[in-house]
Parts: sequence; C-alpha cells; structure tokens
Amino acid sequence: MIRRESLFLKACRNEKTKRTPIWLMRQAGRYMKEYRDLRAKYGFTQLCKNPDLATEVTVHAATTLGVDAAIIFSDILLILEPMGLDLTYSKGDGPVIANPVRSARDITLLKPTARVDPLPFLSRAIRQTRRALPDDLPLIGFSGAPFTLASYMIEGGSSKNFLHTKLLMQNAPKDWAALMQKVTHSLTASLKAQIKAGADAIQIFDSWVGCLSPEDYRLSVLPWMKKLIQSVKTAEIPVIYFGTQTAGLLTLMKETGADVIGLDWRVDLGATWKTLGKIPVQGNLDPATLLAPPADIRRQAWTILKAVAGKPGHIFNLGHGVLPQTPVDHARILIDTVKEFHA
Repeated sequence: MIRRESLFLKACRNEKTKRTPIWLMRQAGRYMKEYRDLRAKYGFTQLCKNPDLATEVTVHAATTLGVDAAIIFSDILLILEPMGLDLTYSKGDGPVIANPVRSARDITLLKPTARVDPLPFLSRAIRQTRRALPDDLPLIGFSGAPFTLASYMIEGGSSKNFLHTKLLMQNAPKDWAALMQKVTHSLTASLKAQIKAGADAIQIFDSWVGCLSPEDYRLSVLPWMKKLIQSVKTAEIPVIYFGTQTAGLLTLMKETGADVIGLDWRVDLGATWKTLGKIPVQGNLDPATLLAPPADIRRQAWTILKAVAGKPGHIFNLGHGVLPQTPVDHARILIDTVKEFHA
C-alpha cells in the first residue's frame, strides 16, 4: 500500500523520514471561510452526520493546507447518542447532556452499543473521504478516550473541577468500572468500524485526563486505556494517544501501548521525549502562536525542530486544535516552514 511509505505513517513507526511530517488538530474548522459558509447553512451535528459534507470539509482542509495526513471531520461525543444519552450542542455552552450519568442505576440504563458499527454515517464518510483523497495521503480516524467521555457523561458537559466525576471514581469504584466497561466497549466498536472503513491511523483524544493525579490515572484509567488500545491497534494501524495538561502523566500514558504520544505546548518537546525514551511523539506548538507575526511562527517552529535534532519519530502538530481566530495563511506558513526546514 502506497500510504504505508508516507512520511506520517513512517514517523508513527519510528522510522527515519526525509523531513518531519505535519498535520494540524482541528485542521478543518471555523478559521476557514469555506467551513464558516457551510456552518451558516447547516448545524454542527448535520455536518458530522452527513457523509457528503463531512467528506467535503475533510478533503478541503487537507488539500488546501498541504498537510501530510487528513483527519476525518467528526466529534468525539457522537458515540454517546447510541448509548442512550441526550446530546445537544449549545452555541454558548458547548455540548450539553440532558440526562447525565450520576448513579449506579444511570449506568445500568446505558446501552453499550451492540452494533458492529455504532456510527454508520462516520464509516460512510471515511469510505467516501478515502476515495476522494490522494492515494498516498493517510486518513486518521479518531475517538475520545474512556475517561474523557465518562467525564462528559457524568458532568453533563464541560467542567472546571470534574467534581462529580472524581466522586464517582473514588467513592464508587465498582460503579466506575461498570461505566468504563461500557464506554470502552462502545469506543472499541466505533474505532474498529473506522479502521474497516479505511482509516490508516487512529488518534484517541483524552481532553480532560490532565485533571487527575498520577495515582488516580494508574488505578482508574490506565487499565481501560490499555484495553482499548490493544483491541484496535495492529502492525498496520498505529494509535496516537493525546491529552492536554498531562505533563505529570506522560510516562503512564506510554504504558497504554500507544504507538505515538501527543504532547501539548506546556512541555519542552526535546526534554520530554528524552524522558519518554524510544517512542514517537507528536506536537507541540502553542496554537496561539499562529496568531503571531510570520517571523515568530517560523522562529518557534524552528525551536521545536532544532530540539528534535533530526531524531526519527517526530510528527509536527500543534499542542491542541487550531484556534478559530487563526488566519489560514499563518497555518500555511507553519506548514511550509516545517516542510522547508530540512532543506
């Protein structure tokens, strides 16, 4: 398969590449006029659930930017709907779950999806996108991580302190295990369906896991991450594991068996990679840097690339998603800078 020799997939395998590959988290989003035009006509979930629109958004972003990998346009929370949760997206408050999971009875009522493909519209979008992309450009599928999805389910949306989540995890460990079992089962089904549909790699987003202590992560999260990753990774399908504010958790995250560890901008990439040892890493420019003048974008990109010093296994990315205020030209400047660095 021609994509196996792509810069991105070779870096995921820790193989030497002629230059550092680059793609951007949230590379299809509100910073692009074409996306804003579509959002003026369609709601967010309409975009996600319409395979034609999801394909259009994914392909346009990847080809416009000239990145080394595309990532399918979707959302990590959509898997909650087939599990029986009432999910809406509020313009001011973000995702809202009307029937949060707060008790053992709530967990019992959850439906770990029995379907082989719990999100068929997503699989169709991946199949269509794969056909529309150049043959040599890898396509990334993704999901949320069990802890992050459980946190949304329990809190009913975003949270500052994740108090309800931590109380359930610490005070009712059997209920927590029952919840994580159902979430992990559903995520496994979704990721396997994405791979079958044509995803060349998987990224697992653990957006909220940085709120935990290392001990809580070790006891209550690590076993489920190991289970999920071992269920979906293969020699051909690498798994990237990314979380934010995870400086104190990175060595534990490596124990999950992920092929690549994503780093946010709060850590020094060179020093952190040295601590992690022989595993590919992805990251880690501060997304706000793309709002700076072009000279500053180039300088900070060079700083990261120089810290890597040509070591194989580095995938350049932001430390989180592209901000809506980002000029598209600035994203292109970053991508061109990374591409030209080795030359």
